[in-house]
Amino acid sequence: MNWKLKSFHELSTDELYRILQVRTQVFVVEQHCPYLEADGKDVHSYHLYKEENGEMVAYARLLPAGVSYKEPSIGRVLVKEGYRRKGLASELVKRGLDFIHDELGERSVKIQAQEYLREFYGSFGFRAITETYLDDGIPHIDMVLQK
Repeated sequence: MNWKLKSFHELSTDELYRILQVRTQVFVVEQHCPYLEADGKDVHSYHLYKEENGEMVAYARLLPAGVSYKEPSIGRVLVKEGYRRKGLASELVKRGLDFIHDELGERSVKIQAQEYLREFYGSFGFRAITETYLDDGIPHIDMVLQK
């Protein structure tokens, strides 16, 4: 299993298909959130993922500053069912943050997190900047990391 990080234009059509497939499986089907997955932000983003035997098992979208917020952001963070509880999510977020800090040269990162993941993201230094609110019927909070 190798980690890959590509801009939108570096993705093959097969890679893009697998990304949209796993994101739809996790966010639309598993979490029952019928929203437009192809939201127009992918073309401006970096895509960090891990594959095993041609199957996308972990993924995150890294958004430069100005795409979602004035700060860069990490979104669509997922680990496919069957690969969870093996440390992949922590490795995924760490790699994403390293890229944002080291390659993009950014010091702060803003995310919209599901509320139940507050402690997980807190372990990386994120702090909540909003009260809990509902987004697609799921409790969320906005969080910021200042390095």
